Amino acid sequence: MDKAQIPKPIFDNLDFLPDAFKYSPAQIGAGLELHQQEDYFYSVRYLLSYKGSSATFNAYRREVERLLQWSWHISNLTLSDLKREHIEAFIEFCLSPPQHWIGNKNVSRFKNKQGERIPNSDWRPFVTPTSKTSGGRIDTKLYSPSQKAIQTTFAVLSSYFNFLIQEEYLSANPVALVRQKSRFIQKSQNQEPVRRISNYQWDEVIRVAEKMASDDPLAHERTLFILNCLLGMYLRISELVADERSTPVMGDFRMDQDRNWWFHVIGKGNKSRIITVSNAMLEALKRYRLFLGLPALPFIGEQTPLVPKIHGQGPVTSTRQVRNLVQKCFDQAYDNLVSIDQESEAMELKVATVHWLRHTGISEDVKIRPREHVKEDAGHSSMATTDKYIDSELRERHASAINKKIRREPD
Repeated sequence: MDKAQIPKPIFDNLDFLPDAFKYSPAQIGAGLELHQQEDYFYSVRYLLSYKGSSATFNAYRREVERLLQWSWHISNLTLSDLKREHIEAFIEFCLSPPQHWIGNKNVSRFKNKQGERIPNSDWRPFVTPTSKTSGGRIDTKLYSPSQKAIQTTFAVLSSYFNFLIQEEYLSANPVALVRQKSRFIQKSQNQEPVRRISNYQWDEVIRVAEKMASDDPLAHERTLFILNCLLGMYLRISELVADERSTPVMGDFRMDQDRNWWFHVIGKGNKSRIITVSNAMLEALKRYRLFLGLPALPFIGEQTPLVPKIHGQGPVTSTRQVRNLVQKCFDQAYDNLVSIDQESEAMELKVATVHWLRHTGISEDVKIRPREHVKEDAGHSSMATTDKYIDSELRERHASAINKKIRREPD
């Protein structure tokens, strides 16, 4: 491939990935160059080992895809050629990829055409958001991976190479040999701020959703319910949609012997937990169920999908579809705030993601609820994770400094 050529996707969705445990490298790597076939074969085996979680699979596929694209097409190397210095060069590449490797939206890697899966020409290995102040044009200067993203790249690739060693395809892990990861990952004595929207911004977002639901109930009563679930129960987007692990259903809302309601969910790491259902969340559930023509409250064992398709049968299975619905609300809320000269208040909505609603819900609740209760509802593995949402020390620190003088008052 010419270095200026736009890369084509390598790995399809789970449903279309070839079975690397059944077929040979030559069979599943047909169309690839001979020296790439085994790289592809073992990479597919690695990715298939994460098929139990669509979110994990997608994240790991992204990192492996980028490495192979860089190795094959930029450096003309195979996995067995990679040394420590190559991994460092790859990370440098990821920090500032060429413009034609960067897209402005997440799109599917492949499309169906007359029964055949073909590469999507709009797909890119890296994605940066469009600038709302530039008329939707791509601003590649906006692409700047976060520290967490760089840490994820190191973690996934280290896991990937360890797998290849276990499969006896490689003999060493070049990621483990990168001793100065601090070149790429900054160390900070400060707690990383929680990415959230303000209460004022949330009020506008939910007003937008309520108006959309009023104007077009068929399309947006579901949108309103989704937003309430994301903030009111701190749900991750993957906990709303169906995948091969589980299908969230209305029967996952259950009442205990004290007539308290709980939501049962299979979350990150395939761990089950129960989430407190507040009165406000219960009212949101009733509203949505009555719109669907269902009884106000679920019954034991009810299999109605939690987030059903509007057209057709069954549950929503695409996290991208949910993201698009929420993003539409963010965009409209941003426009509304700007129209009333509240652009500074609206700024976070330009970069906010669906996951920020989970952070917002947790951040608000730790102010008024016992942190142990919030930890359990959020599904945090340790109290340290929940404590990141407690900013009382920062508020006190700022309050103690707010009246500091820079210039002495004259006697």
